[in-house]
Amino acid sequence: MNRYATIVTGWIGLMVVVGCQLALAGEKDQDFLAIATGNAKTTAYQIGMDLKALVKPYNIHLSVCPSNGSVENIYAVYQRPGHHLGLVQSDVMAFVAKLDKDPLMTRINKQVKWVYPLYQQEVHLLARRGIDTLNDLNGKRVGIGPVESGGYLTGRLLFEITGVHPQGLAAIDDAKALAAIKAGDLDAMVIVDGSPVWRLMTDVSASDHLHLVPVVHEAIRSFYPAAHIPGGTYAWQKDDVATISVGVILVAYDFHDYRCDTIGRLAYLMRGNLAWLRANGHPKWKTVRLGENVPGWAPYACVTDYVPPLDLQPSVGMDDNRANPVAEAIRTIFRP
Repeated sequence: MNRYATIVTGWIGLMVVVGCQLALAGEKDQDFLAIATGNAKTTAYQIGMDLKALVKPYNIHLSVCPSNGSVENIYAVYQRPGHHLGLVQSDVMAFVAKLDKDPLMTRINKQVKWVYPLYQQEVHLLARRGIDTLNDLNGKRVGIGPVESGGYLTGRLLFEITGVHPQGLAAIDDAKALAAIKAGDLDAMVIVDGSPVWRLMTDVSASDHLHLVPVVHEAIRSFYPAAHIPGGTYAWQKDDVATISVGVILVAYDFHDYRCDTIGRLAYLMRGNLAWLRANGHPKWKTVRLGENVPGWAPYACVTDYVPPLDLQPSVGMDDNRANPVAEAIRTIFRP
């Protein structure tokens, strides 16, 4: 097992024990933030852990919170006081911005600001042998992630735009979907995550007789950029796979109190330590470019206007039963 794999295994084991710990009164002289990410075997969660390691020496305690994914994250940042930051797919943000006649979506768009665009998440279409193209999923059973995941929205749009009609779409998490494929209860699943995806590295082997199916369709390329997953990314996948991708954005609530300065400091440390993140974090950090914009959304002024103090030199689950209106809006759009 390589160094990165060993570190991630340690993170996952720790998460099982402590969960998402927010500000602890016993820890003095630290500023506290929390970031909503994904489940413990997602790239989003690992990106959060990289940021936690980065800012710890600068007296910022960053709690990394597991979640169902992007749809949960954007609403958590908007309405859960303890979740200051979140990782959200760009198509989820575009969906919210498009519903500009909905008062709640408008408030979310106003109160949630982007910090940095980060990386691209590839669409992994994992299937049983005998399914070789997107069209082969007509009449099949496919897992697309919980409705509060970004993968659910991307999966629904994928099939809507391409005109592919699976027999059934299972809105279940990737662990359950993978188990269902192995048991023969599903034919394929959609995982939208930055490669390499930890679950696909650890929970799939050649003996499972699964493979990645190309996501190639002229209609979908008008909505999502082309991408590819190189052969050998996963030990069981020898060939390059053409697919599409969706961006991931680091967002924050529009705080105007002391947390404004803390988030500005975190963003400043990210920019100044990008080389460290590329050398020590998830491989996706090597693709990150922090100079892009996010159409339809405003940047966070606490980041763009941040002036570091002279002595700051960069070196080196959520449990809430309230209905999520973003998830409800997605359900409504795709309701039969």
